Amino acid sequence: MNFNVIKMVLPWFFLVGFCFPISFEVKNNSYLLGQALALSSESMPFTSNLFVDIAKQQNPAVVSVSVKSKAPKAQGRFKKPRRPGKNEQFRDFYDKFFRQQPGPGQGQGNVPRRGGTGSGFLIDADGFILTNNHVVDGADEIFVDLDGNKQYTATLIGTDPKTDLALIKIMREDGDNTPFPFLSMGNSDKLEVGEWVVAIGNPFGLSHTVTVGVVSAKGRNIGAGAYDEFIQTDASINPGNSGGPLINIKGEVIGINTAIISGGGPGGGNVGIGFAIPVNMAKSILTDLREKGKVTRGWLGVMIQKITPDLAKSFSLENKKGALVGDVIPEGPAAKAGIKRGDVIIEFNGQEVSNMEQLPKIVAHTTPDTDVNVVVVRDGKPVSISVHIAILKDGEQKIARGEASEDPLGMEGQDITPELAESLNLDSENGVLVSNVAQGQSAAEAGIKRGDVITEIDRKPISNMLEYTRSLGTIKKGRTVLFLVKRGGTTIYIAVKIK
Repeated sequence: MNFNVIKMVLPWFFLVGFCFPISFEVKNNSYLLGQALALSSESMPFTSNLFVDIAKQQNPAVVSVSVKSKAPKAQGRFKKPRRPGKNEQFRDFYDKFFRQQPGPGQGQGNVPRRGGTGSGFLIDADGFILTNNHVVDGADEIFVDLDGNKQYTATLIGTDPKTDLALIKIMREDGDNTPFPFLSMGNSDKLEVGEWVVAIGNPFGLSHTVTVGVVSAKGRNIGAGAYDEFIQTDASINPGNSGGPLINIKGEVIGINTAIISGGGPGGGNVGIGFAIPVNMAKSILTDLREKGKVTRGWLGVMIQKITPDLAKSFSLENKKGALVGDVIPEGPAAKAGIKRGDVIIEFNGQEVSNMEQLPKIVAHTTPDTDVNVVVVRDGKPVSISVHIAILKDGEQKIARGEASEDPLGMEGQDITPELAESLNLDSENGVLVSNVAQGQSAAEAGIKRGDVITEIDRKPISNMLEYTRSLGTIKKGRTVLFLVKRGGTTIYIAVKIK
């Protein structure tokens, strides 16, 4: 071959050989980059301006909600948690904000007035706004501030203390038909842990504050009520954010900010753990709030409890699935249908009941005045029962207290006299009143408390201390004993291991 030809071809050979692996690497890296972008968002590429765009587009529909009231506000949803030991650290944004800052007009005249600032967001062009119930609870006047310092008065349309949601509406002046900016509501059921979210609100009165974080967890139960199903986020939310939106990267509302675990110090600010009500819960009650001003829910009429490993063993259950019926309300739907204390509900209206927390939510979404099929495990066998669901109404619970004889479980009990039953508002003199429980002993470890009334041991009725002592005397150490306990107007099963 001619030397000149070799001289011309050789550089091209090396050039092609060098560039081929480079082009392969670029292609490979492009694929990986594309995969990363797909993981960040299925519908929207992640750009450096994404959160800027969300802030610009969604901020105008987020409002500041302030109130005035003559009397101190009623107890907020998180003021008295049902499980104090577990939830002392949970705080209600709005209540804590009021402790920090006196409201306008406070201290003037003979009647003190309270005022403060929470958040909310417009859900349509007509001026309807979603916020928290505890933001507007007890308010005589409600004011709404929009972006740009435009203020309106608002009227209360509907409230639902059980989910801590409220619907209010802006009062327009005659002739004012200007459409309001509003946020669209997404689907919180499709939310994934790790997704980016944006919180907008008025922390400490600082209007339209935008913070960013991720979804830390879903379906959190913090002991606030029967319908706990919170979204947990590390997006910074603080007192004053209450009622504001939690937004996904599509710009849709997927939650309503409601509670935080607060830090120490006078500010009680965010420590990276906040909670939002799933927007699907709000959507499910929105029609009732608009049309009735309150929410109508289904009612089964049972008191239920979680199935522990000891309870599962005591009831000869194969697993811990279902909700254990600790009590049946007399003349309620369940009682009329034949559901009994000790039944384990494993299916309701075609939906599997995996745990105790699921059942109240399923029943609540059932249309009242309809018949549903309930499957229970009774004596180790499944039983199908048809139940006519009624309307849930608010009821009262009473807590028994008492004084005075010790036993091997580490608790003191006493007979219930007519006078004691009357003073403690007990509906019967049968049973043994627990007057004291020693910490670290079997009864305390199992969850028996002072004021409980023991009515059964191992499914056998106990009327007084004599029967109670005889029953315990026949039980050997190392066994797990099943107690039926009356507590605060209901009954629950407690499994106690004899040490």
